[in-house]
Amino acid sequence: MNGYKIPAQTRIGHVHLKVSDLQRSLDFYCGLLGFEKMVMYGDQAAFISAGGYHHHIGLNTWQSKGAPPAPEYAPGLFHTAILYPERKDLAVALQRLIDAKYQITGASDHGVSEAIYLNDPDQNGVELYWDRPKELWPKDEAGELTMYTRRLDIEGLLGLLK
Repeated sequence: MNGYKIPAQTRIGHVHLKVSDLQRSLDFYCGLLGFEKMVMYGDQAAFISAGGYHHHIGLNTWQSKGAPPAPEYAPGLFHTAILYPERKDLAVALQRLIDAKYQITGASDHGVSEAIYLNDPDQNGVELYWDRPKELWPKDEAGELTMYTRRLDIEGLLGLLK
């Protein structure tokens, strides 16, 4: 087992979230963020995607219908990260949040990526981000990757929409 590395082509396929109100979650993920509803399992679960994939996000109320959000300071999922293909796509998402007056909890430039942070209706963390091209990722003198957290240039990001 020592020295094993997971294959570089490995990807995280989907996330499945317990939610308290399925329609409210669909309004957020589909109505606001723009995911497509692919499959409904009655009124208890939905599978949604980007671009017609079978599902990127599963939402269910099997064990959580009407329940309060999970405690903030407890083990569990920190956030779901949604990767946009282009910087302009992130700008469009940010403008949609602003237009909807949806609360944004943070915005950061990490060197390798730019990110917007918010919570879904069940207080599950959501990161909306795009990756800079790999050749632009910051590196130190030894050539090692160096990430950071700096203020996101929101004006510059939204300027892509003009």
